Amino acid sequence: MLNPLRRAVAGLFWRLSRWTLRSEPAPRQAGILVGAPHTSNWDFVLMLAISWRLGLDIRWLGKHTLFDGWKGPVMRALGGIPVDRRDPSRVVRDVLDHVSRGEVFHLVVTPEGTRSGDGWKSGFYRIAREAGLPVTLGYVDRTTMTTGLGPTLDLTGDVGADMDRIRAFYADKAGYNPQLRTEPRLRSESDDE
Repeated sequence: MLNPLRRAVAGLFWRLSRWTLRSEPAPRQAGILVGAPHTSNWDFVLMLAISWRLGLDIRWLGKHTLFDGWKGPVMRALGGIPVDRRDPSRVVRDVLDHVSRGEVFHLVVTPEGTRSGDGWKSGFYRIAREAGLPVTLGYVDRTTMTTGLGPTLDLTGDVGADMDRIRAFYADKAGYNPQLRTEPRLRSESDDE
């Protein structure tokens, strides 16, 4: 059950915010929650406000340096899992270990990573397929000042077809800083073309 204080903070945020929460029903089973377009650190605040308002228990992956010093306990309390990006395959294994222990949570993944513009990282796809988890498409759209959760998809293993569905959803979503938006295309898709 969600902490009542978090729910109250989220309620206040949505009453005072210029942003509007527009969301499909939140899935109750564990899953991957994609956060895109990821163009600003404000996406983190919006993600917390969405999840707290909808009563989702979330975890998110962050570079290990975010957890240094006094920030570590705060980031962990907000659902953070430190990641050493020098070993991406370990990230997938660590998340799968959490799932195999029966933990039920929504893992928020921003496949654009550091907003570098060179395609999406495939970790969310691999985790979802290997753990049999659905993928919920979260979004930020500055053009309409809306944010929330879109559809929940079961990935088929046909990467091109699955990514076409994801691209169709995000086609009209601009992100907080629209000029930094990255097309939803896995880096591995470019290798296949």
